[in-house]
Amino acid sequence: MNIQQIRNATIVVNYAGKKFLIDPMLAKKGAYPPFPNAPRQDQNNPLVELPTTIDTIIEGIDVVIVTHLHYDHWDEAAIKALPKDIKLFTQNEEDAIEIRNAGFRNVEVLQEDTVFDGIQLIKTKGEHGRGEILKLAGLVCGVAFKHANEKTLYVAGDTVWYDAVQEVIDTHKPEIIVVNAGDNQFFEGGSLVMGKDDVYEVYKAAPNAKIITVHMEAVNHWGLSREELKNFLTNKGIASSVLVPDDGESYEL
Repeated sequence: MNIQQIRNATIVVNYAGKKFLIDPMLAKKGAYPPFPNAPRQDQNNPLVELPTTIDTIIEGIDVVIVTHLHYDHWDEAAIKALPKDIKLFTQNEEDAIEIRNAGFRNVEVLQEDTVFDGIQLIKTKGEHGRGEILKLAGLVCGVAFKHANEKTLYVAGDTVWYDAVQEVIDTHKPEIIVVNAGDNQFFEGGSLVMGKDDVYEVYKAAPNAKIITVHMEAVNHWGLSREELKNFLTNKGIASSVLVPDDGESYEL
């Protein structure tokens, strides 16, 4: 498989001969106001440009997966750019209805036993924070990919480390894991996605897996920089197991 980090949580995954676009946020730098009640109120989102053109990103895409509808995962630029007949998976019927209302005609809700062209797609649980903030953050999912000719891939989505993530790792034994690790936070409520300690928990749960960290330094409420995470990984002696890609960087795995 090949995994390319685009920007924020947006990745392109070539898996078993199919090309997946996950959580497309395709707007130009500064197109949207900053998330409120959070750092960097003087900077509009996204904070950085795409590493390549939208046409290049969506060229040849077979499937889009939208883990939830927050605008840093599914935005107006993506709605405008993507063909309306493209195969698209959502986490639930509520999200599917909203995406259909935007004109998309081939929308399906992910299940724990979804199969697309021989590729098993397993919807996984996620918690977009801890405690009270969960009510505001809303529902999210991840997805595990399985195919006889590929390593098992787990894209965790917008979740912190908690027992359901451990359960996915124990059950499916992914060899490749993508985690959203920007430690994004508002001024109150704590982490919305994984921080460096969460990433370390993922490593301890799957020490033989290759872990890729995304959702970093792209929207105003990020709390963990790539440099800080790299230093942490080096100090823990696990820098070879946890990859911290720059936007546009890709890996053959």
